[in-house]
Amino acid sequence: MKDSLTQTHVLRLALPPIPTVHIGIIGLGNRGLLTLQRYLQIEGVEIKALCEIREGNLHKAQQLLKEANRPDAIGYTGTDGWKKMCESDGLDLVFICTDWLMHTPMATFAMECNKHVAIEVPAAMSVEECWKLVDTAEKTRRHCIMLENCCYDPFALTTLNMARRGILGEIMHVEGAYIHDLRSMYFAEESEGGYHNHWGKKYSIEHTGNPYPTHGLGPACQILDIHRSDRMEYLVSMSTHQAGMTEYARRMFGEYSPEACQKYQLGDVNTTLIHTIKGKTIMLQYDVSTPRPYSRLQTVCGTLGFAQKYPVPCIALDPNGDTPLTGERLEKTLARYKHPFSATIGEEAHRKGLPNEMNYVMDYRLIYCLRNGLPLDMDVYDAAEWSCITELSEKSVLNKSMAIEIPDFTRGAWKIK
Repeated sequence: MKDSLTQTHVLRLALPPIPTVHIGIIGLGNRGLLTLQRYLQIEGVEIKALCEIREGNLHKAQQLLKEANRPDAIGYTGTDGWKKMCESDGLDLVFICTDWLMHTPMATFAMECNKHVAIEVPAAMSVEECWKLVDTAEKTRRHCIMLENCCYDPFALTTLNMARRGILGEIMHVEGAYIHDLRSMYFAEESEGGYHNHWGKKYSIEHTGNPYPTHGLGPACQILDIHRSDRMEYLVSMSTHQAGMTEYARRMFGEYSPEACQKYQLGDVNTTLIHTIKGKTIMLQYDVSTPRPYSRLQTVCGTLGFAQKYPVPCIALDPNGDTPLTGERLEKTLARYKHPFSATIGEEAHRKGLPNEMNYVMDYRLIYCLRNGLPLDMDVYDAAEWSCITELSEKSVLNKSMAIEIPDFTRGAWKIK
């Protein structure tokens, strides 16, 4: 971490407009190929470079460009191909779609090469890496955005709009989660939809805590205006022991199989509580090892109202806070407070028949801000604050849920109006 006297913050960073954003993508596995397909739908971009260690995936990506009547991108491969790509001229923005452990090294190198960076979640795996992202962004004056698409979920945007308009009163407590049964993916081969080199399972063997906090935390921090008018102060975290992965492996591979005998540190369910400087609270959950229905919770508790997306959308408002809105009243409320992003960009996604409105709004906004010289919706401090929970939750779990301080990655600049 650099001395505060030698660093200048990049809050609300605005840079000269980039009329056409020239993009390079590192990592063309599942996430990378989907990212490429998405950005072929966005106006004002050119895919100039592609990097992948597996040449077959690089060929798939070039084929996607050909099918879209786009020129071939410059292809990079090999273990140092990504460095050569970042060092090349003609790129404005580098997308990083590799495994978690390479996100920060690649992002900092790209920024040092004068490129803006967009990183798949989470952006970093340790507090040290979070500081590296912040320090490098401040030193190079480059944008560093973590691609947290859940911040553009239509219901999350609606409740954010309601909160900013005072409909829910003072927001006191929010909840987020990543609850997604991924057991089959953890054991599957890459050709069958699993992770490259089983990197997700390897992480579960070596670590505990909440390794994937940002889907739930991103919308929660936005609604509490974190590092804009408040900041996260400390957390406590607790995990169950591990049983779900072992039970699944016994059923699929046999009781005495290597898969069933493998030991895992990562507990099945992690719950993390976060306290802010202004006395607000955030509850996060992580569970990918039990047969629970998918959920990100998306719960907002205010002095005048309540909202929650899962398991079904629910809004309750004073003076009838104990009776959720239903039917036409609920639909009218959701329509009345629909966020402008959903009402414009989201509707465009539907007209184009695109499968994921959240992704399209996120992609559109990133390119729109770069092309118009505007601050990005999510900055490097969001990337650091949301990602640091990975290490800090593990530290708390390993110390009997001891309270752990959360760094102020803005070095106090969040208090400057």
